[in-house]
Parts: sequence; structure tokens; C-alpha cells
Amino acid sequence: MRNFLSVTDLSPDEITSVVDRASAFKQGAPSDALAGKVGVMIFDKPSLRTKLSFDVGIGRLGGRGIYFSQEETGIDTRETAEDVARVASRMADFIVIRTFEHSIVERFIDVSTVPVINALTDGEHPCQALADLQTIKEAKGSFQGFKTAYVGDGNNVAASLALAVASVGGALTIGSPEGYQLPDDILRKAQSIASDTGGSIEQITSPEEAVSDASIVYTDVWTSMGQEAESRVRKKDFAGFQVNPQLLENAAPEVKVMHDLPAHPGEEVSIGLLDEPRSIVFDQAENRLHAQMGLMDFLLTDR
Repeated sequence: MRNFLSVTDLSPDEITSVVDRASAFKQGAPSDALAGKVGVMIFDKPSLRTKLSFDVGIGRLGGRGIYFSQEETGIDTRETAEDVARVASRMADFIVIRTFEHSIVERFIDVSTVPVINALTDGEHPCQALADLQTIKEAKGSFQGFKTAYVGDGNNVAASLALAVASVGGALTIGSPEGYQLPDDILRKAQSIASDTGGSIEQITSPEEAVSDASIVYTDVWTSMGQEAESRVRKKDFAGFQVNPQLLENAAPEVKVMHDLPAHPGEEVSIGLLDEPRSIVFDQAENRLHAQMGLMDFLLTDR
């Protein structure tokens, strides 16, 4: 039984295999990997892309998805995370969970008798990273030979992106203000992986230097769910970190812009940039569906 808590739960070769499956599914390849299977989706955080992509993806693979909101499960309020996981794994064939503390998914894995997929925690967003890799490969034809830049908060999205790019031997520079950089353990882990795969992971505080000669420039919101009280301070601290046409003048001429959405135009990204030809943001959003189909096909197909 395989769980998917972090991008690093897959080997570099397995990550490539999942991305290749995702690309095949995007081209219409069939699969009945989930025929007769039920996936339970337990979401403590609201979602558009994650919920829609898993629900549609489970159906396209021949399975059935059942969704539960926070009000319905009440993890650690109505009942413990362990009891929710035990009950879900008695009735469903796999669990998809989107929650706050990373430790909740770890607690699910400790007691579940079926595979558990991390659909987002405060620590990582590994399903997003798989879609990101698929999008990068579509845009560039490869994972290597060019620079990707991430500008903004060193949050869960940045953490999974760093681990994913490192795993496939890519080059990533992260530009974040002091105090908003990747956690030290994630940075060390990504750099260690990169040293084995021929990639590179760099963290700096200059957005201009981060995007210098970059072929891909990626950003995310400055204030994530659960951080709303920090919004005013964050807007001040991230001044100068907006991805806009002026910043992109430092990038490679063929630069493409990525954002995992939802976006706040006028904050982390300038108004109108997501609608430019340089934007591959909505390809990236669509690829959540295909990447998660690739992941579920990989994890849940009998071998």
C-alpha cells in the first residue's frame, strides 16, 4: 500500500512516470484503475481546483468520490482524526484529505488501512507540485536545461515545488523576503535531493535576481488561508515582490508565468498578467485533473 503525503514519497523515476501518465490522460488515454472503488474526500479547507479535479478524475478512472466538508467530519472536534481515518478506511478504498496541520495527515496514515493522499496541508501541497511539473514539461519539453524562479512566500506550495524540481534534476531559485523563506528542513532536503539528481535549489531575498534569465516565473498569494489576520503586515513585507511586466524584464525572453490560483491581481501578480500570452496559469489549473489521475492510477492500480 502506498500513501502520498509528500512529493518525496515517490522516487524521481516514479514522479516522471506519474507526469507521463498525466500527459497521456490529457491526450485521452483510457484507464479503469478505480473501477468499483470509492474514494472519500475529506476537506477541512474549501477548494475549487482540488475538489473539482479529484471528483472528476475519480469518475474518469471509473470510481466514485464522496465529499465531506469540515462541518461534516469535525476532525478533532466531533471526533479524533484517528477515528475519522479508521471509519473512512473501513468503507472506502482510499482517502483524499485537505486540512491544516501536516500532522493530521500523518495521524491518518498511522491508522488507515487504505491509501491516503495529501490534497494540501500547511506543510506541503504535493498534488499541486505534480501538476506544476506537468505544466513545466509541456512548456519547455523537459525538466532540465533552464531556470525556474519562484517569487513570494516560502509556503506549502513553494516547499512542494522545491522538492519536486529537485527530484527531477531541475534548477529553481526562490526569492522571498527575510522571515518568509522556506523552512530550513525543507530547503536542506531539497538541496540534498538536487545534489543527487544534478539539479539546484537556491534561496535568495532579491526578486530581480531570482527571476534573472528564468524561463518560468511562478508566484502564489502572499496571504494563505488561515493567515488573514496577517494580511496588512504581509502586504507591507512583500512590497517589491509583485510579478509584473517590469520584474519580467529581468527574465528570459521566452518566459512563462505560473500561479497555482486563486490569485489576487494587484498584489502578488499585476492586473492582467494572468491573461497575457505569457501566462500558462490555466493550463496549470487544468493539469491538476490530469496529474491527479496519473497519481491515482499509479497508486491504486494492482501491480
